[in-house]
Amino acid sequence: MRKFFILAAVALSANAFAGTSCQQSGNMTFCSDGTSYQQMGNMAFGSDGSSSQQMGNTTYNSDGTSYQRQGNMTYGSDGTSYQRQGNTVYGSDGTMCQRIGNQTFCN
Repeated sequence: MRKFFILAAVALSANAFAGTSCQQSGNMTFCSDGTSYQQMGNMAFGSDGSSSQQMGNTTYNSDGTSYQRQGNMTYGSDGTSYQRQGNTVYGSDGTMCQRIGNQTFCN
């Protein structure tokens, strides 16, 4: 679910990232690793059984992690942080995701 959270951050509106790309179509997001995510209101549901709920500036994930957004920074309960610069998100864990059109590419 962390991947989905990062995708949402890149979209300007989580789980290996290496070589992952995702494409958004309506309320669905389809990723190259075979997972898909459906957005329904403030909830997101993954084909892998994961889910997340956004409440205010905090996202709570079914795996027990949460992420709080403050300006262009997002802080995870697992100690990770992410900084958004334009259409790119840089993670303290080395993750970088870039959104181009309706596609997102992660390193």
